[in-house]
Amino acid sequence: MTEGEKETAKVAAVAGVGAGVGSAGGATVGVLELAARGAATGFSAGLVIGIGAAAGAGLAYGIYRLFKKRSA
Repeated sequence: MTEGEKETAKVAAVAGVGAGVGSAGGATVGVLELAARGAATGFSAGLVIGIGAAAGAGLAYGIYRLFKKRSA
């Protein structure tokens, strides 16, 4: 495995973990908030979970790049 492939695998793993955490956060916080307001539908719940996953993946990738830059 080349260094480039190793880097790609690390980035994919970090983004995947971040997406998982973001999905869980979106599901617990966002959907419960919508349900408390009586506004939760299948579409709105899916939208909140999807946004949470995207935000989690982006945040995890940004943190990874920050730590990688510091160690280099």
